Amino acid sequence: MPINQPSNQIKLTNVSIVRLKKGGKRFEIACYKNKVQEWRTGVEKSLDDVLQISNVFTNVSKGEVAKHGDLQKAFGTTDADEIVKEILKKGEVQVGEKEREHDLTSLRKEIATLVAEKSVDPATQRPYPVGMIEKAMAEAGFSAKQQKTAKSQVSECIKLLQEKSTLPIQRARMRVRVTMPIADGKGLREKVVDGAEKIEVDEMRQDEWEVIMLIDPGQFRVLNELLQKECKGRGRIETMTFTATAGS
Repeated sequence: MPINQPSNQIKLTNVSIVRLKKGGKRFEIACYKNKVQEWRTGVEKSLDDVLQISNVFTNVSKGEVAKHGDLQKAFGTTDADEIVKEILKKGEVQVGEKEREHDLTSLRKEIATLVAEKSVDPATQRPYPVGMIEKAMAEAGFSAKQQKTAKSQVSECIKLLQEKSTLPIQRARMRVRVTMPIADGKGLREKVVDGAEKIEVDEMRQDEWEVIMLIDPGQFRVLNELLQKECKGRGRIETMTFTATAGS
Protein backbone atom coordinates (compact mmCIF):
# COMPACT_ATOMS: atom_id res chain seq x y z
CA MET A 1 0.00 0.00 0.00
CA PRO A 2 1.43 3.43 -0.93
CA ILE A 3 2.13 5.65 2.06
CA ASN A 4 0.32 8.98 2.22
CA GLN A 5 2.42 11.90 1.01
CA PRO A 6 1.81 15.40 -0.30
CA SER A 7 1.43 15.62 -4.07
CA ASN A 8 4.90 17.13 -4.48
CA GLN A 9 6.50 14.07 -2.82
CA ILE A 10 7.51 10.85 -4.54
CA LYS A 11 4.99 8.11 -3.77
CA LEU A 12 6.71 5.22 -2.07
CA THR A 13 5.45 1.67 -2.41
CA ASN A 14 6.75 -1.62 -1.03
CA VAL A 15 8.46 0.43 1.66
CA SER A 16 10.29 -0.47 4.85
CA ILE A 17 10.66 2.40 7.29
CA VAL A 18 13.72 2.40 9.57
CA ARG A 19 13.34 4.62 12.63
CA LEU A 20 15.95 5.92 15.07
CA LYS A 21 15.21 8.09 18.09
CA LYS A 22 18.13 10.37 18.91
CA GLY A 23 18.55 13.72 20.63
CA GLY A 24 14.92 13.65 21.69
CA LYS A 25 13.66 13.46 18.10
CA ARG A 26 12.55 10.77 15.69
CA PHE A 27 14.34 10.23 12.38
CA GLU A 28 13.19 7.89 9.63
CA ILE A 29 14.38 6.69 6.24
CA ALA A 30 12.38 4.92 3.51
CA CYS A 31 14.01 1.73 2.26
CA TYR A 32 13.17 -1.05 -0.15
CA LYS A 33 11.90 -4.20 1.54
CA ASN A 34 14.58 -6.83 2.20
CA LYS A 35 17.38 -4.36 1.46
CA VAL A 36 17.81 -3.31 5.10
CA GLN A 37 18.74 -6.84 6.14
CA GLU A 38 21.00 -7.21 3.10
CA TRP A 39 22.78 -3.99 4.07
CA ARG A 40 23.22 -5.13 7.66
CA THR A 41 24.69 -8.47 6.61
CA GLY A 42 27.00 -6.88 4.06
CA VAL A 43 25.29 -8.37 0.99
CA GLU A 44 24.20 -4.93 -0.23
CA LYS A 45 26.74 -2.10 -0.13
CA SER A 46 25.11 0.64 -2.22
CA LEU A 47 22.93 3.13 -0.33
CA ASP A 48 21.23 4.03 -3.60
CA ASP A 49 19.95 0.46 -3.86
CA VAL A 50 18.74 0.47 -0.24
CA LEU A 51 16.95 3.84 -0.08
CA GLN A 52 13.75 4.60 -1.96
CA ILE A 53 14.50 8.30 -1.50
CA SER A 54 17.66 9.86 -0.11
CA ASN A 55 16.02 12.26 2.36
CA VAL A 56 16.02 11.79 6.11
CA PHE A 57 12.51 12.28 7.48
CA THR A 58 10.92 12.93 10.84
CA ASN A 59 7.82 11.18 9.50
CA VAL A 60 8.01 9.22 6.25
CA SER A 61 4.25 8.62 6.06
CA LYS A 62 3.52 12.36 6.12
CA GLY A 63 6.50 13.28 3.95
CA GLU A 64 8.01 15.47 6.68
CA VAL A 65 11.72 15.97 5.95
CA ALA A 66 14.07 16.44 8.92
CA LYS A 67 15.49 19.96 9.38
CA HIS A 68 19.23 20.52 8.96
CA GLY A 69 19.46 22.02 12.45
CA ASP A 70 17.88 18.94 14.02
CA LEU A 71 20.21 16.64 12.09
CA GLN A 72 23.27 18.63 13.13
CA LYS A 73 22.19 18.64 16.77
CA ALA A 74 21.38 14.92 16.91
CA PHE A 75 24.11 13.47 14.69
CA GLY A 76 26.80 16.14 14.79
CA THR A 77 26.72 16.37 10.99
CA THR A 78 24.38 17.10 8.10
CA ASP A 79 26.12 14.59 5.80
CA ALA A 80 23.15 12.55 4.57
CA ASP A 81 25.15 9.38 3.83
CA GLU A 82 26.69 9.28 7.30
CA ILE A 83 23.32 9.87 8.95
CA VAL A 84 21.60 7.24 6.81
CA LYS A 85 24.31 4.69 7.65
CA GLU A 86 23.81 5.27 11.38
CA ILE A 87 20.03 4.94 11.06
CA LEU A 88 20.46 1.74 9.03
CA LYS A 89 22.86 0.33 11.62
CA LYS A 90 21.06 1.30 14.82
CA GLY A 91 17.46 1.97 13.81
CA GLU A 92 14.42 -0.26 14.18
CA VAL A 93 12.59 -1.54 11.11
CA GLN A 94 8.92 -0.65 11.45
CA VAL A 95 6.93 -3.74 10.58
CA GLY A 96 3.23 -4.45 11.01
CA GLU A 97 2.22 -7.43 13.15
CA LYS A 98 0.87 -9.46 10.22
CA GLU A 99 3.94 -8.72 8.13
CA ARG A 100 6.26 -9.58 11.02
CA GLU A 101 4.49 -12.90 11.55
CA HIS A 102 4.64 -13.67 7.82
CA ASP A 103 8.36 -12.85 7.66
CA LEU A 104 9.05 -14.97 10.76
CA THR A 105 7.13 -17.92 9.30
CA SER A 106 9.09 -17.64 6.05
CA LEU A 107 12.38 -17.46 7.96
CA ARG A 108 11.52 -20.53 10.06
CA LYS A 109 10.62 -22.43 6.88
CA GLU A 110 13.91 -21.44 5.25
CA ILE A 111 15.88 -22.54 8.34
CA ALA A 112 14.00 -25.86 8.45
CA THR A 113 14.73 -26.44 4.76
CA LEU A 114 18.45 -25.80 5.27
CA VAL A 115 18.53 -28.04 8.36
CA ALA A 116 16.85 -30.81 6.36
CA GLU A 117 19.50 -30.44 3.65
CA LYS A 118 22.42 -30.55 6.10
CA SER A 119 21.30 -33.24 8.56
CA VAL A 120 20.24 -36.88 8.62
CA ASP A 121 18.65 -39.57 10.76
CA PRO A 122 21.71 -41.23 12.43
CA ALA A 123 20.14 -44.69 12.08
CA THR A 124 19.38 -44.54 8.35
CA GLN A 125 21.72 -41.74 7.22
CA ARG A 126 18.80 -40.35 5.24
CA PRO A 127 17.46 -36.77 5.42
CA TYR A 128 14.20 -35.95 7.17
CA PRO A 129 11.27 -34.24 5.42
CA VAL A 130 11.12 -30.49 6.11
CA GLY A 131 7.80 -30.95 7.93
CA MET A 132 9.39 -33.24 10.52
CA ILE A 133 12.19 -30.73 11.07
CA GLU A 134 9.62 -27.96 11.61
CA LYS A 135 7.77 -30.05 14.22
CA ALA A 136 11.06 -30.81 16.01
CA MET A 137 11.95 -27.10 15.99
CA ALA A 138 8.63 -26.29 17.66
CA GLU A 139 9.14 -29.11 20.19
CA ALA A 140 12.63 -27.86 21.03
CA GLY A 141 11.42 -24.26 21.36
CA PHE A 142 13.66 -22.93 18.61
CA SER A 143 13.22 -19.19 18.13
CA ALA A 144 14.26 -17.77 14.76
CA LYS A 145 16.05 -14.42 14.94
CA GLN A 146 14.83 -11.99 12.30
CA GLN A 147 18.00 -9.89 12.45
CA LYS A 148 20.06 -12.92 11.32
CA THR A 149 20.09 -14.82 8.04
CA ALA A 150 18.62 -18.33 7.89
CA LYS A 151 22.00 -19.81 6.95
CA SER A 152 23.70 -18.36 10.04
CA GLN A 153 21.13 -20.05 12.33
CA VAL A 154 21.39 -23.61 10.97
CA SER A 155 24.16 -24.88 13.28
CA GLU A 156 22.44 -23.41 16.35
CA CYS A 157 19.17 -25.03 15.31
CA ILE A 158 20.70 -28.49 14.79
CA LYS A 159 22.43 -28.28 18.17
CA LEU A 160 19.17 -27.36 19.90
CA LEU A 161 17.32 -30.20 18.17
CA GLN A 162 19.97 -32.63 19.40
CA GLU A 163 19.59 -31.35 22.97
CA LYS A 164 15.88 -30.58 23.31
CA SER A 165 13.86 -32.53 20.74
CA THR A 166 12.98 -36.24 20.58
CA LEU A 167 14.06 -36.39 16.92
CA PRO A 168 17.39 -38.26 16.50
CA ILE A 169 19.47 -36.01 14.27
CA GLN A 170 23.07 -35.40 13.28
CA ARG A 171 24.94 -33.24 10.78
CA ALA A 172 25.22 -34.95 7.41
CA ARG A 173 28.77 -36.10 6.82
CA MET A 174 31.07 -34.69 4.13
CA ARG A 175 32.70 -37.05 1.67
CA VAL A 176 36.31 -36.00 1.10
CA ARG A 177 39.29 -37.33 -0.84
CA VAL A 178 42.78 -36.95 0.63
CA THR A 179 45.84 -37.64 -1.51
CA MET A 180 49.56 -37.36 -0.81
CA PRO A 181 52.87 -39.02 -1.74
CA ILE A 182 53.44 -42.51 -0.36
CA ALA A 183 56.22 -41.33 1.94
CA ASP A 184 53.91 -38.82 3.62
CA GLY A 185 50.99 -41.23 3.64
CA LYS A 186 52.84 -43.88 5.62
CA GLY A 187 53.63 -41.38 8.36
CA LEU A 188 50.34 -39.49 8.43
CA ARG A 189 47.75 -42.17 7.69
CA GLU A 190 46.78 -42.71 11.33
CA LYS A 191 46.28 -38.98 11.96
CA VAL A 192 44.31 -38.48 8.73
CA VAL A 193 41.85 -41.33 9.26
CA ASP A 194 41.50 -40.64 13.00
CA GLY A 195 38.56 -38.26 12.42
CA ALA A 196 36.82 -40.43 9.82
CA GLU A 197 33.36 -41.81 10.51
CA LYS A 198 33.66 -44.22 7.59
CA ILE A 199 36.52 -45.06 5.22
CA GLU A 200 35.31 -45.90 1.72
CA VAL A 201 38.62 -46.11 -0.15
CA ASP A 202 42.11 -46.61 1.31
CA GLU A 203 44.75 -47.33 -1.33
CA MET A 204 48.53 -47.13 -1.37
CA ARG A 205 49.43 -46.89 -5.05
CA GLN A 206 52.89 -46.89 -6.60
CA ASP A 207 53.61 -43.24 -5.83
CA GLU A 208 50.51 -41.94 -4.06
CA TRP A 209 48.23 -42.69 -1.12
CA GLU A 210 44.51 -41.98 -1.55
CA VAL A 211 41.74 -42.18 1.03
CA ILE A 212 38.07 -41.37 0.53
CA MET A 213 36.10 -41.03 3.75
CA LEU A 214 33.08 -39.54 5.46
CA ILE A 215 33.82 -36.91 8.09
CA ASP A 216 31.97 -34.50 10.33
CA PRO A 217 32.06 -31.07 8.59
CA GLY A 218 34.02 -29.72 11.55
CA GLN A 219 36.90 -32.09 10.75
CA PHE A 220 37.57 -30.52 7.35
CA ARG A 221 39.53 -27.60 8.79
CA VAL A 222 41.49 -29.93 11.08
CA LEU A 223 42.55 -32.11 8.14
CA ASN A 224 43.35 -29.12 5.94
CA GLU A 225 45.61 -27.62 8.63
CA LEU A 226 47.29 -31.00 9.15
CA LEU A 227 48.12 -31.30 5.45
CA GLN A 228 49.42 -27.73 5.26
CA LYS A 229 51.65 -28.25 8.27
CA GLU A 230 52.99 -31.74 7.53
CA CYS A 231 52.91 -32.04 3.72
CA LYS A 232 54.12 -28.56 2.75
CA GLY A 233 51.92 -28.46 -0.35
CA ARG A 234 52.43 -32.11 -1.32
CA GLY A 235 49.09 -33.29 0.06
CA ARG A 236 45.57 -32.32 -1.03
CA ILE A 237 42.06 -32.53 0.40
CA GLU A 238 39.00 -32.05 -1.79
CA THR A 239 35.28 -32.19 -1.08
CA MET A 240 33.41 -34.78 -3.13
CA THR A 241 30.01 -34.40 -1.45
CA PHE A 242 29.06 -31.66 1.02
CA THR A 243 26.17 -33.67 2.48
CA ALA A 244 26.66 -37.41 2.06
CA THR A 245 23.46 -39.38 2.73
CA ALA A 246 22.59 -43.03 2.34
CA GLY A 247 22.74 -43.97 -1.32
CA SER A 248 24.62 -40.79 -2.33
